[in-house]
Amino acid sequence: MRLVTSALVLSLFATVALAHGPTPQKVDQSIVIAAKPDAVWKVVGDFAGIGGWHPDVAGSQGSGGNESGGRRQVTLKSGGTLDEGLDEMNASGRTYSYRLSEPDLKALPVSSYSATLSVTPDGDGSRVEWVGRFYRGDTGNEPPEELSDEAGRTAMNRYFADGLKGLKAKVEGKPEGKAAPASGAR
Repeated sequence: MRLVTSALVLSLFATVALAHGPTPQKVDQSIVIAAKPDAVWKVVGDFAGIGGWHPDVAGSQGSGGNESGGRRQVTLKSGGTLDEGLDEMNASGRTYSYRLSEPDLKALPVSSYSATLSVTPDGDGSRVEWVGRFYRGDTGNEPPEELSDEAGRTAMNRYFADGLKGLKAKVEGKPEGKAAPASGAR
């Protein structure tokens, strides 16, 4: 009887371990920009203005301004639209947090995300950090490769890195190809 009970318990744990679902993922990108934080914030602090500095964005429009509850729709050049809502804006602290409202797997292979973008002093310039937490595009137990954790990490890291390089080029007044690479891909 003891052997049967042990086998049943092990079987139960193996089933639970296989059926855990997706785990939260995180990306963290940063870049140093040769400009004062207020100058960087003037560009990046307009929540709906991402189309003015992110090279992957074909256009963006917003409603509600820079207040909590503000919204933006970001159309990507590669296809798809990101519908995002502003959770918190702290202009004096040069930071804001937002989240994806509805997934669009053509835009990014993730089912949900939240992100925070912040600008801090760094020597004579600024450090911009963009941190995101997300779940893969397919939250089932066996997602296809294009909607896996790795696909989500790759896409989010690319989107954040491209955005930071574009921001650096915009603020420093250099062509996008001349901006230094973003750092901190994880």
